[in-house]
Amino acid sequence: MNQLPGQITTGSDGVAFEDVASDYSRLLLLRGVAALLFAFLVFFWPRLTITGLAMLWGGYSLVDGVLALVAAIRGRSGAPRLWLGLIGSAGLVCAGGTLFALDDVVAHLVGIISIWAITIGAMQVWAALELRKAVDGSWILVLDGLGALLFGLALAFWPDLRAEALLWLIGWFAAAVGSLLVSVGYWLRRTTP
Repeated sequence: MNQLPGQITTGSDGVAFEDVASDYSRLLLLRGVAALLFAFLVFFWPRLTITGLAMLWGGYSLVDGVLALVAAIRGRSGAPRLWLGLIGSAGLVCAGGTLFALDDVVAHLVGIISIWAITIGAMQVWAALELRKAVDGSWILVLDGLGALLFGLALAFWPDLRAEALLWLIGWFAAAVGSLLVSVGYWLRRTTP
């Protein structure tokens, strides 16, 4: 494979990391803004109930899923299209579950969010370990992944939270994830041509 000095590739196709990062910086920014909007609504929605939280979660899952699927469809070869497709499909399934089985989602909301956070956290740690060869600062993604894992495990081992505590935990987690996604997206946009 011919490679320019200093050019980093992401896979067997030899796609430059800079090209992939440039493509996905917008995705990270949009997903981060969606998470921040979700957090804002959780914090400032007057008298938000668990049912309302489940509906907001469904809306957030829909937006996040659509963004990930569009990125998977439009992505270049060598890019993480399979993972984006899986994340997008999971988001659409969560949104569909909220639309068609709201009572079931409400009854199992803590478990659903716990499984989602553990899965996302594990995938982010894996991605960060893969990126460590190509990017300085991949430790930020490791911290975010570990934070998601810890959040998911905390929900799994502490499922009987009072509604107010659950709202605040989910709101702060969404704010942290959204802030990180926006920061990394902005950083990638600034550091790639």
